[in-house]
Amino acid sequence: MPGFSGKYYCSVDSKGRVMIPARFRAILQNNYSSNKIYVTNAYFDKCLLLYPIEEWQRLEEKVRSLPQNKRSVKTFRRTVIASAHECELDRQGRLLIPSALREDADINGELVVVGQIEKIEIWNRQKWNEAIDISEEDREAFEAELAELGL
Repeated sequence: MPGFSGKYYCSVDSKGRVMIPARFRAILQNNYSSNKIYVTNAYFDKCLLLYPIEEWQRLEEKVRSLPQNKRSVKTFRRTVIASAHECELDRQGRLLIPSALREDADINGELVVVGQIEKIEIWNRQKWNEAIDISEEDREAFEAELAELGL
């Protein structure tokens, strides 16, 4: 099954809708059971995560299997699970993002929609540029770590 990949620039309209790229809509239509998507806050980054319903169900199962008394799991549940909204693409391929999530991730103006294999990220364009701007020191450490992982 093809995953979500690619980077697309777009904007949010006055009603809080974001156009999901045609390529991503085709992947949803051809590989998943519906146009329903779970939209939620990211755990560490100031962006939104979009999960097709089946991918969201896999994530929920994984979270259920984790030790619920661990602080990191509690925080994950409070950040990601608690903020999740089930949304559906309209006929034009737009996704209405709840206002609380738009506020949490500073989703306004210019955006970047990024494929991440099993999910999609939506970023404020400025925040995206900041997130991918790494120092030379970090770059060397990342290269070494990825080499250890075989990438």
